[in-house]
Amino acid sequence: MGRRRQKGRNVQGILLLDKPLGDTSNSALQQVKHLYQARKAGHTGSLDPLANGLLPICFGAATKISAFLLDADKRYRVRVKLGETTTTADAEGDVVERRPVDGVDEARVQQVLEQFRGEIQQIPPMYSALKHKGERLYKLARAGVEVEREPRTVHIHRLELVHFGLPEMELEVRCTKGTYVRTLAEDIGKALGCGAHVTGLRRTGVGPYSADQLVPMEQIASVLEADGLAGLDKLLLPVESALAHWPEIKLSPDSAFYLKQGQPVLVPNAPTEGQVRLYDPNSHFIGVGEILDDGRVAPRRLM
Repeated sequence: MGRRRQKGRNVQGILLLDKPLGDTSNSALQQVKHLYQARKAGHTGSLDPLANGLLPICFGAATKISAFLLDADKRYRVRVKLGETTTTADAEGDVVERRPVDGVDEARVQQVLEQFRGEIQQIPPMYSALKHKGERLYKLARAGVEVEREPRTVHIHRLELVHFGLPEMELEVRCTKGTYVRTLAEDIGKALGCGAHVTGLRRTGVGPYSADQLVPMEQIASVLEADGLAGLDKLLLPVESALAHWPEIKLSPDSAFYLKQGQPVLVPNAPTEGQVRLYDPNSHFIGVGEILDDGRVAPRRLM
């Protein structure tokens, strides 16, 4: 028997979706995949239904590099309410404690924020998708079960107060993957002595991508109606745009041949370390490479 033919178009590229509030990341992905009539698509790291903003959708070969976006730094705008702690550390949970905020001022907030810049330890929240003995933590939490979680190290590159007006404040955060912004807000509230929870969260950046490139769901539908599938394809960024901040290596015909066979090659004037974008002699992007200790370029993910 022959292989069953896959349904859908062979779409290639990355869409920077502005995920709507209330949608799960998977629901948003399925809507976009349906509109594009795409054969293959995936997203790069979930956003809570409470959160909106940047959700890169990878089509076709772009799914091969989605892990690099998953590992990339993230940027957020987060609105925090002081004086209330909730079961989920956000507005969807039940309030478990209320404390006065009279003694909290902007100077005190700035002082506390300094404690959370750089490398910090976080205990993952019970309301998260992490697993304990094969069960998602949020399912255990909904059943009233709490288990011990190991603290994890994350790095907060940027943490700035952009608005302050009791009982709310707004923060700008740039952090490494695996950072729980809800936990960050809750821990800041704890350090202030009044408690806190997240009332609004917007992801404004992932790796090289920023909020000024976002495409709302409504725009996708209107472009499809006006210009068809060809119009939708014009909204896509090239696969290699996800790695735009990496050095580029253009290979000779021989080097490209051997590298495609899985063999490391020596490339004159290549970087001395790290990961690189690989291009063939015709300037076509062919994948991701890594510089070995001996200076050779090894293939890591080919398109």
